[in-house]
Amino acid sequence: MRLIYSGILFLIFTSICTAQDDIVQLKNVSDTILNTKRQLKVADPLDVVKTMQKLFPGKVYTLSDYNTFISWNCKNCKTTLYTDVNGVEGDQNFPYERGVATRLLDNIDYSDSKGNQFKLLLFNHSGYDEDGLQTGRFSGGLIGLAKFAKNANIWEMRSFQPAIAAFGAFSQAPKPKLVEIGQDQYAFILVHSNGGAGGAYFGYLYLIVGFDGKYQPLMEVPNFTLSNSSSSEWSSSYKVVTDNNKKFFRDFVITTTGSYRKAKGTEDDYEVDMPVEVSAMAKTKKQFNFVIEKRLSFNGKWYNITGKPVVKFSNIK
Repeated sequence: MRLIYSGILFLIFTSICTAQDDIVQLKNVSDTILNTKRQLKVADPLDVVKTMQKLFPGKVYTLSDYNTFISWNCKNCKTTLYTDVNGVEGDQNFPYERGVATRLLDNIDYSDSKGNQFKLLLFNHSGYDEDGLQTGRFSGGLIGLAKFAKNANIWEMRSFQPAIAAFGAFSQAPKPKLVEIGQDQYAFILVHSNGGAGGAYFGYLYLIVGFDGKYQPLMEVPNFTLSNSSSSEWSSSYKVVTDNNKKFFRDFVITTTGSYRKAKGTEDDYEVDMPVEVSAMAKTKKQFNFVIEKRLSFNGKWYNITGKPVVKFSNIK
């Protein structure tokens, strides 16, 4: 009888321990984690996960091939409000009260015209979850950044910005793309897209630039893409203009190509808000194709549309 009783206790203890092991644990860290003047040197080749853990020294979890993250909490950190471009569930107070999960968003290598080598590590912060999940349709992933420069066999951190702004859906920011916007002046572009369940997804283009001592959005282009709509769809491309004699903050040309078909008014087929350049045509015609080309210039604070957009229509009915 004692053996049976002991066996039952063992099974209960084992199941409790196993359940506890399955729960993602938080590690308390110092408020120095947010110090933008921190210094860090890493030997080449730079291990991105180990480097990320040096910046955010929490517990590392690998729950699947695409779900490696660091779980941490900072009780003494001063929180700051960061913009969430979704604008639905409010902006994000970071670090989060219940803890943080930090993932590597991207690892970008590039060189300037003099052959200097740089590395951008971009991070995705989301709220702590016991199962290591990312949730919230209208909650973006909060992006952070660390920039390294190579000196002989050492990577030296030149700038560190734990958080910039939040983009994307389900606490996952879209991957950025590096873009040269001036002579050895590099920024990154990302396309934020979101929408209601079963509804249309509108995409916005953002340009993130190191400016005035920090990385920040300096351009927002609405109606960059539209998907998951039975009535209309469009996509866009961008081009940096190199013939305007601007050394830095060069102009952009955005070209949007799409189609429109008047909605039937059914549950799955409803009108969407068209780009302002073609909205008048949508009020009088049943269908058409369109191309919109517009130019944006930097005015010292923000990229704005300059001149009148060029619009071409075809297949009008």
